[in-house]
Amino acid sequence: MQANVTGTIYIVDDDEDFRDSMQWLLESANHKVITFPSARDFLDDFDGEIGCMLLDVRMPEINGLALQQIMQDRGINMPIIVISGHGDIPMAVSAMKQGAMDFLEKPFDGDVLLRLVSRALTKANKAKDEQGAQQEVLDCYANLSRREKEVMALVVAGNANRQIAEELDISPKTVEVHRSRVMSKMRAGSLPELVKQASMIGDA
Repeated sequence: MQANVTGTIYIVDDDEDFRDSMQWLLESANHKVITFPSARDFLDDFDGEIGCMLLDVRMPEINGLALQQIMQDRGINMPIIVISGHGDIPMAVSAMKQGAMDFLEKPFDGDVLLRLVSRALTKANKAKDEQGAQQEVLDCYANLSRREKEVMALVVAGNANRQIAEELDISPKTVEVHRSRVMSKMRAGSLPELVKQASMIGDA
């Protein structure tokens, strides 16, 4: 079976035999895998590479739920598949409420895991692409002058040039010049595209 999505799978579980078996299964499907015996080891060694996580909810020192919270606090965002043993279902449900993508109860079918991992990596790559697109918009926006930002805000709010001119106490011709510069600097090919970019700026 060939991996059709890119990214690293991080396995955080204190059970060495389980880590080894999961690593073998995933690497046999051509996935890149890095394993950690504890949440602390993951936090100390995580390199920021895009990926997803297989996370055991019940571990000593820092359990899966606590690691989820620490990751959120540190801005480490990746799809998480929670692994739970018998009796850990309430913890797995809590993990889902905290944003985990799915959970599997041991023992589970390898094909089910591979499908979930593929879905998780697809989600991670999509999030990375969206983040890159947003950063590109933010970089363009940073190059606008104060006046151009004012004009852009009024344009995306639906104001006509005449209304913008009155609002800013400038001539309609000057508004046209600023509006043209805004479209050029933002690399927006249309008003709807500029409106979409404005929403991305607002989400940053």
